[in-house]
Amino acid sequence: MRTRTFRDGLSGVLAVAVTLGVAELVAGLAGAIAPVIAVGDLLIDHAPSWVTHLVIDALGARDKPVLILTVTLAALATGAVIGVMGRLRPLVGTIGFTALGMLGAITTTVDTPSASVQGSFLVALGPLIGAAVGWQTLRLLLRAGVFDAPASTGAQPMTQRIPGRRAFLGFTAAAAGASAASFVAGRRFAGESVDVEAQRKSLTLAAAPQTSPTGALDLNGLSPLITPNNDFYRIDTTLITPRVDLKTWRLRITGMVEHPLTISFDDLLAMPSREEIITLSCVSNEVGGDLVGNARWLGVSLVDLLKQAGVKPGATQIVGRSVDGFTVGFPTEVAMDGRPAMVAYGMNGEALPGPHGFPARLVVPGLYGYVSATKWLTEIELTTWEAFDAYWIPRGWAKRAPIKTQSRIDVPRDGRTVKPGRVPVAGVAWAGDRGINTVEVRVRRDGETDAPWQPARLSESLSTNAWRQWVVEWQAEPGDYLIEVRATDGRGEVQTGKYQRPDPDGATGWHRIDVRVRA
Repeated sequence: MRTRTFRDGLSGVLAVAVTLGVAELVAGLAGAIAPVIAVGDLLIDHAPSWVTHLVIDALGARDKPVLILTVTLAALATGAVIGVMGRLRPLVGTIGFTALGMLGAITTTVDTPSASVQGSFLVALGPLIGAAVGWQTLRLLLRAGVFDAPASTGAQPMTQRIPGRRAFLGFTAAAAGASAASFVAGRRFAGESVDVEAQRKSLTLAAAPQTSPTGALDLNGLSPLITPNNDFYRIDTTLITPRVDLKTWRLRITGMVEHPLTISFDDLLAMPSREEIITLSCVSNEVGGDLVGNARWLGVSLVDLLKQAGVKPGATQIVGRSVDGFTVGFPTEVAMDGRPAMVAYGMNGEALPGPHGFPARLVVPGLYGYVSATKWLTEIELTTWEAFDAYWIPRGWAKRAPIKTQSRIDVPRDGRTVKPGRVPVAGVAWAGDRGINTVEVRVRRDGETDAPWQPARLSESLSTNAWRQWVVEWQAEPGDYLIEVRATDGRGEVQTGKYQRPDPDGATGWHRIDVRVRA
């Protein structure tokens, strides 16, 4: 009996795997969203704020792969239940796969809000076809699995006998292979629907020649002044990187403006450009965390675009919208106060990489990314502060989010053992658009309650919007130590030592590490 139950459950798992594989294949061919991704996006968009905070705290940047795996395992587990129940009650199988198909069709359609009526039909087609194929696969596997019953049992059509263990093993292998092949092919077709890398390589950007900044501190393990694109942090709400076609991409400037604009990518390239070195930081960055990076951004001044559109009096909020439906919102006055906010299309001398917002994104110095840094930008809307709350605001994060002064120790690492003598202590410090004036380091022996702060040597200031490297030469003697760092911004305000979690508006506190000195 247990063996029969196992076979039935395995049949259901494989049937759902075929369903997901076929749906992935159809989605790839149609340029639609796969059901697993659509369900994951739905969970992200509607999860309670406490769940969001819990997941971010526990998983960090691993949250998306874990979510995709969880949705997939839940679907396969559902298949096991359908398989076990469907052998004796064929109607359960019919209802189960119909429900899976409908759920996939609805979520993929909702996850593609810009689709037309015809487009919505194509988007929903993958899950429905997948469910139909999966249902037939289950019927076949359940019939093949009845090889331990007499041939004359008069079983229901659902379980009419196909004799032989080899037949069942052959069918299960075929189902597993079909599922894997469909999934791989679907991913390949999806990747070929819009070749972002080919589009990026075809662009010639008028960026300044890339040279190493003078005055940088050269120390192994210290973050560079300019963060390479591949090392730049990535935080967003999409489970798959949007693939945008330059031929059809448009940036619309709408809302409370005198002259609504629709701008193509060629139009954007034809406008006067500027390159700025700007540090971006995620509000989820813990004290001492790595969700921060400094890059050269090339693009068009946001102020220039707003002047073309003509901002109406009373427009107190700028809303940025992504092609995947994500939104940000920040005060209009921020864009007008002289900071180099821009619609960027270049990063460190090349076109924006796909994961960082190709073809264009918003870059606003001094604000955390969740209220400003819209990737895959498609619309800028002028509205009032009260009229709209962007994506993260109803989820418990602050609506106003200036970047707080932070400093981080990169060298040595926390918990390391070093040799006595000259030991460099180094890291980076940033303060949004306020710049960094000084950095101080304090080294305390284990058990000491206080020690003097030592001024650090700083790298050159690339801009008031960029981080600075710092280093202190420490004459280390044997013992256990606590090392702390604090920064003072360009306005003379010293970084607070009071610890605060990242939510709702950014972490505060001094970064501390423990170091052992042993001969």
